[in-house]
Amino acid sequence: MAKLAGAVVGALAVLFAAACTTGQGRGFAGSGLQTAVAPAGMTPAQGAAYCSTLAQTYAEYVGSVGSYLGGTFRGGEAADLDARVAIAQCQDGNYAGGIPTLQQKLRDARVPVPPPPV
Repeated sequence: MAKLAGAVVGALAVLFAAACTTGQGRGFAGSGLQTAVAPAGMTPAQGAAYCSTLAQTYAEYVGSVGSYLGGTFRGGEAADLDARVAIAQCQDGNYAGGIPTLQQKLRDARVPVPPPPV
């Protein structure tokens, strides 16, 4: 039953991420057709690296990220839907959308937020 619930939540996260990001880059989420959107003051490469760092920090200290988002299950609490959507946004190149959410999720969990690239 728990596996089914996890699969349903995962499928909903993917659908929600697709609905939130479709149209920004003229492609569907995960299609590779979206244009990278970096936060102000960052290049797309810096945005990608910082998103990856935030997602790894979140997965290590806050919530497990399933393999469908490129993570591994480490036990404990599962990542919440907002964090999963933010990670999916990062994977789709919408770094400006994913970074603030992941930063806030880390702050809410009282985990030090890694500094952005200089």
